[in-house]
Amino acid sequence: MIFEDNEPEGLDSSETNEREILSLLNRYQPAEGEGYVSLFRVLDFLLEGDRWFDTNSFSDGHITGSAFIVDPRNNRTLLTHHTKLNIWVQLGGHADGDFDIRRVAMKEAQEESGLNHLDFISDDIFDLDVHLIPERTGIPSHYHYDVRFLIQGDSSEKLIVSEESHDLAWVDINEIEKYTKENSVIRMCRKWTQRESGLLN
Repeated sequence: MIFEDNEPEGLDSSETNEREILSLLNRYQPAEGEGYVSLFRVLDFLLEGDRWFDTNSFSDGHITGSAFIVDPRNNRTLLTHHTKLNIWVQLGGHADGDFDIRRVAMKEAQEESGLNHLDFISDDIFDLDVHLIPERTGIPSHYHYDVRFLIQGDSSEKLIVSEESHDLAWVDINEIEKYTKENSVIRMCRKWTQRESGLLN
């Protein structure tokens, strides 16, 4: 346990949700070979200030929520060809002030895919990643402290490409490197495969 997780009485809703993300991080166990660097960086960021979920705060970055969407029946994951980054990655985005990071991940998954039938496979964090977002016009470079959840979808359901994407695609997890070289996406595919093999809880 990283910290004592005793819930004080009299917390308002935002404080309760702050405690919730700390509780989620406290339960998170990186997979073998993943290391604790991202976990410690996210914890350090949370302990340094109080504008974690504010999209307009660029002093260092902000918390984001992502969904690693899988269709277990067909061993596929849903990727978006991100408009701004121009790479294939998992779906997700800014919290926009919402402290419930699970809700953020689900909202982004629904909005960016058009899928109506999505369910959490687990309420716990599936993966963490800290990555630098390059400078764009009017927006300085900053970090995304990305909290990722495992969500089940159906690859037979119709996809709707949003303005956040050039395209969407269900990708065979065993062929992920044909689409992307992003280490964190490949890592999540490996973790899913290990989970399905009973090597990861």
